[in-house]
Amino acid sequence: MGSIYLIRHGQASFGADDYDVLSTTGIRQAEVLGDHLGQLGIRFARCISGDLRRQRHTANATLQRCAAAGLAVPEIEIDSGFNEFDAEHVVRALLPGMLEREPDALEILRNPKQHHREFQRLFAAILQRWVEGHHDVAGQQTWLGFLDGVGQALERLLERAQPGQDIAVFTSGGTITAALHLLTGIPVAKAFELNWQIVNTSVSRLQLRDRALTLACFNSRIHLELLKTPELITYR
Repeated sequence: MGSIYLIRHGQASFGADDYDVLSTTGIRQAEVLGDHLGQLGIRFARCISGDLRRQRHTANATLQRCAAAGLAVPEIEIDSGFNEFDAEHVVRALLPGMLEREPDALEILRNPKQHHREFQRLFAAILQRWVEGHHDVAGQQTWLGFLDGVGQALERLLERAQPGQDIAVFTSGGTITAALHLLTGIPVAKAFELNWQIVNTSVSRLQLRDRALTLACFNSRIHLELLKTPELITYR
């Protein structure tokens, strides 16, 4: 029986001009994960990453520490099907229809660090409209389109998976949420409630048997908890 390890990227640069860059904390989280995997002796037969910089950087930093522990590590394969959904594009598409009832939305979105709770509330409301699918506009990435892309990425992974292989997939919270919905049938609204709990560099493990995937572990962050450094447990 093999396993697929869905690993969320390290902390990105929330509130900065370019979100798609790991913060200093994000780099440290990835290194801690690599040390932990090295101590466990987990040898990945394959390693796949989305093509976003924060995903690829997390994969590189993690595998470097695995290699430092003496483990052979595979080359990183890129599959954009494991990318995060384009949150900025979704917000730009759906926000105009919400401005009448959310007059402060632009100020909140422009200054998320100063309006952390309001930003989270507003972003969650936008995503609710997105997954409902009743407010889509022309050219916008849809939830169903994103979900289909994640499903196809999982199928590509399964097509090449060999019995007993352990495979790492470096991805993002929304992608893990979509996979959770596809694999377990959990309602989308409930899946997104769990999405907000997915910790940076947390590990969700899928057991693979006869091309069938079963959720075995969700959102494990034991590698961070063991250090007893709460500042390493982040959600963005």
